[in-house]
Amino acid sequence: MYELLIVLPVLLFSMVAHEYAHGYAALKQGDPTAKELGRLTLNPLKHIEPFMTVLRPLAVFFGSGGRVVFGGAKPVPVNPRNYRDPRRGDLIVSSAGIVTNAVLALACLVLAIAVGAMAGAIPATEGVLAVVQRGLFWGVWLNLLLAFFNLIPIPPLDGSHLLYHVLPPQWAARYRAVGRYGVFALILLILIAPQVLYGLLTPAFALQGVACHLAAPYTLRPFPLCAI
Repeated sequence: MYELLIVLPVLLFSMVAHEYAHGYAALKQGDPTAKELGRLTLNPLKHIEPFMTVLRPLAVFFGSGGRVVFGGAKPVPVNPRNYRDPRRGDLIVSSAGIVTNAVLALACLVLAIAVGAMAGAIPATEGVLAVVQRGLFWGVWLNLLLAFFNLIPIPPLDGSHLLYHVLPPQWAARYRAVGRYGVFALILLILIAPQVLYGLLTPAFALQGVACHLAAPYTLRPFPLCAI
């Protein structure tokens, strides 16, 4: 339960930041849909979806013995027809959430190292800073996971939009036509072929290992995901 109290706020913020980035990028590309519907906000209450944001993270956390947690926020609505340049707008909006999670992962790593260095300089603060650093380590991992999971080219994930625009027109049309079944393909991937999913997330695991290595001299308490 102690770990869960650290993890859930970090996961919620990371998911909300991802969706906010989509809405903000869409606004800059000419689509005010998210803003008009009150979704262009970091207020988590506006982005919570009962299953993806609450039940799934809890189920994954307890099902993995507290080693893994994952979830999603309610997608921010966008209307690509409002983009000034539909192709460019879709590429920017689709990649905005992924880029945001990648930047957050890097920021959390830098802050985790800084917190560890501060605790070394002021030993009396180590107890409190160890808790802060643990949350930051979770921030590194969860944002890497969100970034690379959303890069998977299965609709409705962001990676499907990016792939669509690099395919030849005829292939792209067929790809979009079968996109309506993407949710079912994603569910099957998670439930029936988890090893394939882990393979697709290999870059996240690799970068997590790099982060653990860089932060090792400043780590105040062992972080279990550094042993993955």
